[in-house]
Amino acid sequence: MYSTLIMSIVIMLIAMMVMLLASILSKKAFMDREKCSPFECGFDPKSSSRLPFSLRFFLITIIFLIFDVEIALILPMILVINYSNLIMWVSTSAIFIFILLIGLYHEWNQGALNWSS
Repeated sequence: MYSTLIMSIVIMLIAMMVMLLASILSKKAFMDREKCSPFECGFDPKSSSRLPFSLRFFLITIIFLIFDVEIALILPMILVINYSNLIMWVSTSAIFIFILLIGLYHEWNQGALNWSS
C-alpha cells in the first residue's frame, strides 16, 4: 500500500520536473519584430493579416458537415438489417434517403453548390 503511494508521488514529482524544465527551455529570450509579424513570401504584408473569410466557403462547410453526419447515421443501418423487420427497415431507410435527396435538391436549386457565382 505504502509502496504504491510512494511510487505515485515519485512519478508525479518526475512529471512536474519535466514539465517545469520544458516550460523554462521553451521560453523565448526576446521578442523579435520579424518573428512576430506574419510571413508572406518574404514581403511585409500591405494590409491586415486578419482578412474576412468568404461566406460561400462557410456555407459549403456547413453543408458538408450536415451530409457527413447524415452518412454517419446511414452506415449503422447496414448492420441493423439482420436484426430488424425487413419492411420496416426498407421504409425507414427509404424515408431517410428521400429526406436527404430533398435537402440536396434544395441546396442545388438555391445555387449553394455552385462554385463559380
